[in-house]
Formats: sequence, structure tokens, C-alpha cells
Amino acid sequence: MMPEPHNPLSKPQPQPFDVTVSIPTSTSKSEPTENISVSEEAEFRKKEEIYVHQVYQTIAPHFSNTRFKPWPVVEKFLKELPPGSIGADVGCGNGKYLGVNPSLITLGSDRCFNLVEISKERGHEALVADNLNLPYRSNCFDFIISIAVIHHFTTPSRREQAIQELSRVLRPGGKMLVFVWALEQKGKRQFDPNAPDVLVPWVLPQKFAPGEKPEGTESQVYQRYYHLFQEGELEQLAISAPLDVLDHGYDRDNWWGQFIKRTPNTN
Repeated sequence: MMPEPHNPLSKPQPQPFDVTVSIPTSTSKSEPTENISVSEEAEFRKKEEIYVHQVYQTIAPHFSNTRFKPWPVVEKFLKELPPGSIGADVGCGNGKYLGVNPSLITLGSDRCFNLVEISKERGHEALVADNLNLPYRSNCFDFIISIAVIHHFTTPSRREQAIQELSRVLRPGGKMLVFVWALEQKGKRQFDPNAPDVLVPWVLPQKFAPGEKPEGTESQVYQRYYHLFQEGELEQLAISAPLDVLDHGYDRDNWWGQFIKRTPNTN
């Protein structure tokens, strides 16, 4: 996708984003998008390719430079797991959480090739994979973390499919931690409560820009798609998978939930 030139005297602002094709996108909590045709599904995937995958592939080195300190809730979750636990960081980015607890065996994956390469350069186990079709057998992990990933899927049904796929590879009794951007943010960003689907700008300094660097251009702006979760929406999404809520909260403009996969009833 083509970046926008950035005026250094103005700060790019998030803007509403219409994810619809020929059907309305629900703003209510975890309502599924039904009766999507093959062409409509292809259009949703195309929008994710343009406004998520291509953007992160381009901004990966700069993005990685801004992601270095583990968030306390995630760090606490990882450090409280039993030694020897085997888990997955789905959407691992540059791998900043893969080495938080050396007593764990954690496999990283991300849709972005360039971020996976950065993670591997740091000595971590990581591979390119899609959250909607993970290359792992069912019921194989003791824990899973998904940090700032599911909000990049453009429809309720795709977000539901994402958490169901995470649940599929988690063993019964295994734990999962999920973070998603909040609609009700308390920081500098303020969003329209009636417009949960937005494009959020990323300002890429010229020294990180790929290819030729035109003279006089200090930076470029790339737009990233986000679905902003309402309070309680993440927990309702987990109902679509065999997950129970252990804990939940708000942290750093994100809603987070800790879940446990239900043990099948053998009676």
C-alpha cells in the first residue's frame, strides 16, 4: 500500500474505517457476521492484507524498536506458570515475551515474516503462521498468549474463529491470556463509541523507510486497521470457544482476559 506523507507539524489521528462489503458490521458485543459470500470473505481478507499484513511487514524494524519492555500482566502470567510448561505466543512480534521465563518452552508465531526474522535473530523459536490456521495439533499446549492480535481481524466471525483456533491447540485445563485494544481508552487516544472499527496511523521515520528515500520527506504514515473492543466483548467472544474466565481487566488501553479451557465432561 502507498504511505501518506507526514507533516511534522501535525499529529496523525485515528479515523473511522468501514469494513463492510455489502453487509453491515455489527457494533454490538460478539455478534457473528453470517451469510458471508466467497467474494465478501475475499474482500475482508484483502482489507486485512492491506491494512495489517503489508503495513507490519513495512514498519517491522521500527515497530520492533518500540517493543522491548514486557507488560506487567503478561510477565506475571508467564512467571507464574509451572516450570517445563509448553506454550505458544501467537502473534509474537519481535519475540519480547519468548524469553521472559526461561523455565518455559515457548514457540512463537506471527503472520509478519519480517517480525519473525527479528525474533529468530534474537535466538527464539518462531515461525510464520496465520492465527486462523495454526500449524499445531489440537490440545497440545499448556498455555497460550495472544497479545494485541485479535483486534486486527475485520469481522466478528473472523475474531471468533481466531479465538476458537487458539482454544483448539490449548489442552483441556490449559490457560490462555489475551489482550485487545479497548474502545473505552483512558489515555491520550479518544475514540467515537459508535465507531469501533478504525484506522490508526503509524508514523514511520524516514531512516526506517524501505527503498529509495525521497529528499525532503522526514517520515511516512501507514494506516493500521483495529477493531476496538467494548468492555465485556472479549469475555463474550471466549464463550464461542470452550473457555471459562479466570480473570479479566483493563491495562494500558487494552482489555485483557485470562481463560482456562474446559475439561470435557466424560459422564
